[in-house]
Amino acid sequence: MKFDAWKLLRIAFQQVLPRVTLVCVLVLCSMKWLNTRLVYYPQRQWDAIPADAKLAYEDAWPVTSDGVKLHAWYVPAENAAGTVLFSHGNAGNVSHRLDTILVHHQLGMNVLVFDYRGYGKSEGRPSEEGTYRDAEAAWQYLVEQRGIGPERIIIHGRSLGGAVAAHLARDCTPAALVVESSFYDITELGVELFPWLPVRWLSRMEYKTAEYVKGVRCPVLVVHSRTDDMIAFHHGEKIFDAAPEPKRFLKIHGPHNGAFVESDDIYRPALRQLFAEVLGKPVK
Repeated sequence: MKFDAWKLLRIAFQQVLPRVTLVCVLVLCSMKWLNTRLVYYPQRQWDAIPADAKLAYEDAWPVTSDGVKLHAWYVPAENAAGTVLFSHGNAGNVSHRLDTILVHHQLGMNVLVFDYRGYGKSEGRPSEEGTYRDAEAAWQYLVEQRGIGPERIIIHGRSLGGAVAAHLARDCTPAALVVESSFYDITELGVELFPWLPVRWLSRMEYKTAEYVKGVRCPVLVVHSRTDDMIAFHHGEKIFDAAPEPKRFLKIHGPHNGAFVESDDIYRPALRQLFAEVLGKPVK
């Protein structure tokens, strides 16, 4: 019997290839699933509405460039000095941001806070590219439907929202950008938070806040807590170092999700000063 090595190799290849392909597909799907589960923690149920804080508001429904209908709250202020477009963090929804809405409202600012796709009443499922499109839709809602000039809009992002806000501010020209309690690079944050995982190999997300900040053309305020229990202080320092002038760094104190409340005595005056400077009029 003649030994045909090439035939045996071909048979082996035909049998092994489908299994290898299946494994590769499973690995890629697992990586996508893991990235999503580690980053996004959306909640559909609302815990409160602005009326609970005695704030007048309107439901808004921006539509993204890829056809996703988002939900947002527009909270007007009487004789508003300007408008804040707020991008929240990776968990919950707009109903968990009443404290932030109140701060801006009490400073005499209109506020638009929106939910990313898959959060609250917004359609779709969250993704990195999706969050960028969502912020862009919120910006266009203010400029095109509300008729608010870009020079009257402050973009403010906290935590994950800091990366989204910086990405938006790089591609448009707001009056100012506030990046609060954010990371300079989500992959590097993942390495710090999950040292037992091969994060650099698994990560398929960018969210490079420091890189985005380099390209903005407006004043930048970086806010970070020295005692942030989720995103270490050096992330704020790197974002600040990357930002162009004019810029300033507000060092607050307290945990990741509550530092702005604990530091209200310095937090609110810093916002008031920035808003007054870039809007050219007194702020409450």
